[in-house]
Amino acid sequence: MAKVTRDDVARLAGTSTAVVSYVINNGPRPVAPATRERVLAAIKQLGYRPDRVAQAMASRRTDLIGMIVPDARQPFFAEMAHAVERAAADRGKMVLVGNSDYRDEREIHYLRAFLGMRVAGLILVSQGMSERAAQEIEAWDARVVLLHERPEALDDVAVVTDDIGGAQLATRHLLEHGHEYVACLGGVEDTPAVGDPVADHEEGWRRAMLESGRSVEGRLFQAPYNRYDAYQVALKLLAGPDRPPAIFCSTDDQAIGVLRAARELRLDVPGDLAVAGFDDVKEAALTDPPLTTVSSDRPAMARAAVDLVLDDGLRVAGSRRERVKQFPSALVVRRSCGCDGQ
Repeated sequence: MAKVTRDDVARLAGTSTAVVSYVINNGPRPVAPATRERVLAAIKQLGYRPDRVAQAMASRRTDLIGMIVPDARQPFFAEMAHAVERAAADRGKMVLVGNSDYRDEREIHYLRAFLGMRVAGLILVSQGMSERAAQEIEAWDARVVLLHERPEALDDVAVVTDDIGGAQLATRHLLEHGHEYVACLGGVEDTPAVGDPVADHEEGWRRAMLESGRSVEGRLFQAPYNRYDAYQVALKLLAGPDRPPAIFCSTDDQAIGVLRAARELRLDVPGDLAVAGFDDVKEAALTDPPLTTVSSDRPAMARAAVDLVLDDGLRVAGSRRERVKQFPSALVVRRSCGCDGQ
């Protein structure tokens, strides 16, 4: 069976191939409503399917958005990628996801691969972006939106949540339960000091502690972001002589590891140990006990990132502060902190 072409659609609709193109691509020129209806009817009757590859070659852009995350196995990044995919689908785009595994060379690999595919834009979750990666983006003059993090190496439009404020909310809430102090499970040793959410969570914890007159000396502990390694760190911390009465964890995945370690050590949560996390991944409501945590509006953040990366006005003038769209954080109270929550 012969392949249906744009010429076939034009002949049946009684118009030019250019007008057919305007209908399919919603521009760049307007088409009269009656003519548009004839073209759409012809497309349906003939079963015409546009050649997206040819369109991409002609326009030098595809219907694809590239998204790079540190590790899609972690619930937070998986949920964020899913939210971006849904938002992109609403705009008629598809999303390609690559995992950097927190490694510069992997991040650069996916940058080159996606930019070489002429994606419509990039949504980038980058922890501690290297100068090489930033130079790669600038060399391609790519349309980039930073999501969740805003590394100093790349001064571009960013969509983030109020990480410092959210960490302050969680820490203050734990202190309000009457604990002598709150320990913090922060990031690893090479966590970037600026622009990284975990660093901001540590800063929010620090501010809340100091505001309440508590010392932070010796109460910040390094841990990987995932539950498995955080569990190992928590086992040693909770079995030691200076077990903290409460812990604020920089990620929910860390907090899930802490809850597992507490159970193994026969510690009651929240009786012996109060715990709060950050991210409000879906699993947080199913832990035992359910986890008190900090949430952000991921669907709204994903929509904002997709809209920005597809918007012709992406590269706006102004200061760095004006180029950052920040969403508020909210405390989700459950039972791990000591409340009769959800």
